[in-house]
Amino acid sequence: LLIAGANVEGQTTVHEPVASRDHTERMMKAMGANIQRIDSTIQITKSNLTAIDIKVPGDTSSASFWVVAASCHPDASLCIKGVGLNPTRTGLFEVLTAMGANIRIENRRVEAGEPSGDVLVESGNLKGIEISGELIPRIIDEIPILALAACFARGKTIIRNAEELRLKESDRISCTVQELRKLGADVAELTDGMEINGGKYLSGNECISHSDHRISMTLGIAGLISKGKTTIIGSEAADVSYPNFWDSLLSIQA
Repeated sequence: LLIAGANVEGQTTVHEPVASRDHTERMMKAMGANIQRIDSTIQITKSNLTAIDIKVPGDTSSASFWVVAASCHPDASLCIKGVGLNPTRTGLFEVLTAMGANIRIENRRVEAGEPSGDVLVESGNLKGIEISGELIPRIIDEIPILALAACFARGKTIIRNAEELRLKESDRISCTVQELRKLGADVAELTDGMEINGGKYLSGNECISHSDHRISMTLGIAGLISKGKTTIIGSEAADVSYPNFWDSLLSIQA
């Protein structure tokens, strides 16, 4: 809609019930678009866009798997370079920090309106929290891996208002609960989320990806930080968004 609005006469206004990811707005503005956001409304008028060179930051959602791996592992230290730090995408970092994760950012920069930096993560002593409300749209894709983090956190974590997860590549609420239980997690399925009683060690088992890339990668990280051997049937589903995920996983093993 915004791209169309840049090519028609007059002003186009887009109303959002909740602020969504704003990569499009940032890139169009860097290219010269007459665009502005006022609260939850975006306005754009006809614009002449100019091509620019851009270095695309590393995907925040893909980085989340390594952030959780290092946060939950008892003896880990990782530096993930060039990660996108767009505030509409960093909800996972905020949630993990609230849970007690050791995350810090170095070498911050901005290119074509997109902030990025190097994310440093060390082992943390996580605690359970409630995750709900306006935060959910900013972490909706990261909830399966956050559920895994909650398994390693002290106390109870409750995730609510995430019913959209049932309409992804799989029913990510049901599938996440089903597969984490196979590893020994104490997790219950809610209509709009999950309830996780953490602080227990997980043990390897045979799991399935449900042809869902995020379930596949979540199980990969679960296998990395659990006792014993984990086998993931349909692990190639990770290729949808992260074709070299398994190579990256092998590269961080000590």
